[in-house]
Amino acid sequence: MSRRLPVLQDGPASSLNKDGSRNYVHPADVSGRFTRIRWVVFAVLMVIYLILPLIQIGGRPAVFLDIEHRRFFLFGGSFNAQDFWLVFFLLTGIAFVLIVVTTLWGRVWCGYACPQTVFLEGVYRRIERLVEGPRNARLKRNAGPWNGDKIWRKVAKHALFVLFSLFFSHFFLSYFVSLPSLLDMMQRSPSEHPQAFGWMAAMSLVLYGNFAWFREQLCLIICPYGRLQSTLTDRDTLVIGYDVARGEPRGKKSKDEKLGDCVDCARCVQVCPTGIDIRNGLQLECIGCAACVDACDEVMTKLKRPTGLVRYDSQRRFDDASIKPKLLRPRLFIYVAVFLAWVVGMVFALRSHEPFAANLLRPPGGTPFVVEDGLVRNTVQVHLVNKTDHTVTYRIEPVENDAVSFEYVVPTPEVSLDGGADRHVPVIVRLPTSEVRRGLQVRLRVRAEDADQPIDLSATFLGPLASGE
Repeated sequence: MSRRLPVLQDGPASSLNKDGSRNYVHPADVSGRFTRIRWVVFAVLMVIYLILPLIQIGGRPAVFLDIEHRRFFLFGGSFNAQDFWLVFFLLTGIAFVLIVVTTLWGRVWCGYACPQTVFLEGVYRRIERLVEGPRNARLKRNAGPWNGDKIWRKVAKHALFVLFSLFFSHFFLSYFVSLPSLLDMMQRSPSEHPQAFGWMAAMSLVLYGNFAWFREQLCLIICPYGRLQSTLTDRDTLVIGYDVARGEPRGKKSKDEKLGDCVDCARCVQVCPTGIDIRNGLQLECIGCAACVDACDEVMTKLKRPTGLVRYDSQRRFDDASIKPKLLRPRLFIYVAVFLAWVVGMVFALRSHEPFAANLLRPPGGTPFVVEDGLVRNTVQVHLVNKTDHTVTYRIEPVENDAVSFEYVVPTPEVSLDGGADRHVPVIVRLPTSEVRRGLQVRLRVRAEDADQPIDLSATFLGPLASGE
């Protein structure tokens, strides 16, 4: 007989009471192997978040998104606004990794590495436990009258929430203005940098509102990832589930052989950060954090029963434990093919990235050409952009055309540009009227002192055509 887990929980959502009011989730403390792994992951990710603006690579922060000057520095690489198309590969790469990870291991991203989880479980709820005590004490105090003890704890908790929200928002801002600039701004009046101050204030308000009140609602209501899991997972995906055959029927510890191993202590529900009952099956609200696994294992150990009543496993093996885990399946081969295509595209994109950009333009508002003394004159502009973070000298050279005798006048053949700077360099091109014909090309070559390959530019030479052309 099939023992397939139900997919959805019966009754209202875990964040709602039966009357439709908000159910504020207060997860109990839990310890165990998966909880320890989560704390380590939280700590590593938090350190990375706080240390990246401090690490210097080539004289710049490891990650510095200078939006004001449209320059971006990523782990020693320098990019500008013209390289924004590379973001496509970054975003598609992240999305692809999430898809593959979800197919193999379910929502481990949500439970272990999502910023919402890292900040909520790793910082804000720890502050709440530190100030207001364990779950039962918090629930009892919240249900009681407002007295001195309740007031000072609430005020202290929210004051710490505000301080940490300000701290995290300032660090987030440092990714866009650099840490030294941020420290300088903090010592000045907000009126001197209203945009940065506005972003910081808005981010602080969002962080405080989210982690002090909205909390798990962001995962359940706003984030689309949980709603996509049904299309990303299959019956061989590793998910957290409850062994129905072993646990049912539930009951307190007894010698009655008809009872299952589940003693209906509800410990798995009490530790869940979204307040669900994992025994009702795989649910939208489950973020795969394994708090219920550690809680159930702890109870089973105390009762001297085998652990794993709630565990990581595939739904196929929850139906029949004798089935071997199946890693390779058709969709994974499709993912491999997509990954190889992505790698080819990424390699091509990075190889096509140049340390400078050069374009041949016509002066805005000028006449297309001028005829004087038997010569046709065109004026063009070479637009140079230094994408690096250091000064580079560029040389502009005419490329001779064997078919006609162009006369090039380059007033500034060598141009030095600071990192991230750009400049328009005028070039005058003359040709005898008698040699003008359709399709002639002006050709220029731009060389950079630190680039292996020059950039060749061309533009159509404009002039009066002879009769009959």
